[in-house]
Amino acid sequence: MTGWNLTGKSTRPRAATEPLPWEQGATPGSIPAAAAATGADGGGAAEQAEQDPNILTVTQAVGLAGATLAELPPITVLGEVSGFRGPYGARGHCYFQIKDESSSLECIIWGGVYKASPYELRNGLKMRFTGKFEVYARTGKMSFQISRFEPVGEGLLRQQVAALAEKLRREGLMDESRKRPIPAFCTRVAVVTSLSGAVIDDVKRTLRRRNPLVELICVGSKVQGEGAEAELIEALARAAAIEPAPDCILLVRGGGSFEDLMTFNDEALARAVAASPVPVITGIGHEPDTSICDMVSDRRCSTPTAAAESVAPAATELAELLATRERRLAAALSAMVADGKAGLSRALERASRAMGERLSREELSLRALAARPCLTRPDETVLRRAAELEQSADRLEAAMARGMERQAASLDALAARLPAPGSLIAEPRHALELALARLAREGRELTAARGADLARQAASLDALSPLKVLGRGYAIAYREGTVATSATTFAAGDELTVRFADGEVAAAVERVDAK
Repeated sequence: MTGWNLTGKSTRPRAATEPLPWEQGATPGSIPAAAAATGADGGGAAEQAEQDPNILTVTQAVGLAGATLAELPPITVLGEVSGFRGPYGARGHCYFQIKDESSSLECIIWGGVYKASPYELRNGLKMRFTGKFEVYARTGKMSFQISRFEPVGEGLLRQQVAALAEKLRREGLMDESRKRPIPAFCTRVAVVTSLSGAVIDDVKRTLRRRNPLVELICVGSKVQGEGAEAELIEALARAAAIEPAPDCILLVRGGGSFEDLMTFNDEALARAVAASPVPVITGIGHEPDTSICDMVSDRRCSTPTAAAESVAPAATELAELLATRERRLAAALSAMVADGKAGLSRALERASRAMGERLSREELSLRALAARPCLTRPDETVLRRAAELEQSADRLEAAMARGMERQAASLDALAARLPAPGSLIAEPRHALELALARLAREGRELTAARGADLARQAASLDALSPLKVLGRGYAIAYREGTVATSATTFAAGDELTVRFADGEVAAAVERVDAK
C-alpha cells in the first residue's frame, strides 16, 4: 500500500528484492533531482543543485532520509520510558524517549493511540513499543512513531500497582479526612516487622536515644516472600488487640528492590492497614519508595528510622519546645496584660469623662430646681392659697345667702298655692280604715275553718306517731339501718340498734328464740 511521508514522497513499500537507490548505482545528483519537484527550499537551492549535481538541498536530503526510513517495516523495541511529556492539548499527543544502558530514542505517540491504550506511561516503566521511524521535514529530526505499547517485567508490576492505587483512591481509602491523628507523645508503640533484620534494632535504638520512656512492643512477621502478606495482616490484628491498646503501630521494613517491596502493595494488606482500629505509621524502604500501604496509612515516613523518630520526640526537642512555648506564653500574657491595662486606662478615661458630664447635667438640674419659688420662698405658696381660700369662702357664703333667699321665696309662693293638708287626706284615710276592718273580719273567717281542720289532722297524726308509742314504753329494733319486723332476721352475734323515745342503744344478739 502506498502512503506519503512528511516531505510528500511516496512511501510505497519496497519489495524485498528491490535495491535501494544507492544500490542501483544512482549518483548523488540523480536522486535529489527526482525529489526537487516537491522541494521547499526555494529557487536558489534548485539552481545550485542544477549547477552541481553532486550537492543535495536540505529538503532533498531530508526527503531521501524519510523515504529510506519509510521503507523499513514496523519494529518492536524494548526500553525504559524517560523524559515523558504529555498528553498535550486537546489532541493529547505525548513525547518522550526510550532508553537502555547506552542509547536513547526519541518517540511520539499520537493522542488517539494513547487514549485507546489501557496503559499509562510514566518515567521508569519498562515497556515494549511497536512502531515505525519517521523524519520531520521541518527540522530533519528522526523519531519513532509508536502505534502500540505494553508493559513488561517491572513495568507490568508498576502498572498493576498504579491500577490498585487508583481503585483504592476512588474508594476513599487515601483521603486525608479518613486518616486518624497520631498522638504527639506516644507512650506505647507496637512495631510490626521482621525480628531477624536490622530494622527492629534501628527502631529500638532510635526510641532509646530519643525518648527511653516509650514502651516498645514487638510483633514479628515475614516482610517478603510467600505468605508474607497473610502474616503481616495477622500481625497487625495482634498488635491492635494488645491490652492496653498501643497509641500507634509502626509497620516498617528495610530497603529493597521493587519486587521485594511488592508485599506492601497487596490489596488485602492495604485494606487491613486502613481498617486497623489503631493508627498505623509506615516506614517502608527508602525515600523514593512508595507503596500502597504508605498511601492508605495514617502517616507515611520515608524510612523505618524516620517512623520511629516521628512517634518519639527527642528530650532535647521537648525541652526546647517547652522553653519556646514558655516564652510564647509569657509574651502572650504580657501582651494580654498590656492590652488589658491599656483598655482599662481607656475605660477609666471614658468613665471619668462620662461621670463628669453626668455630674454637670445633674448640677444644672439641681440649680434649676433650687431656683424655683417653692424652694426659695416656701410660705408664699401657702399664703397665696390661703388668700384664694378666703376669697372662695366669701363667695360661697354670699352665694348660699342668695340661694336661701330664692328658695324661701319659692316656698312661700308654693304654700300660697297649696290647699289645707288635712282636707286632702281625710277621705282616703276613712276609706282605708273601712277596708282594713273588712279585711280583718274576712281573714278571721277564712282561718277559723282551716284551723279546726288542721287541729283534727294533727290529733290523728299524733295518735299514729311511733314516738307516741315509744313514749308508752315500747322500742324499735333496727338491723343494718332498717326496721327489724321479725326475730328471724337476727342471728347470734349480729349487731342491732334499739331506739327508745329518748335515744338509741347499740347491742349484740346473744341468742334468738323465734316463735
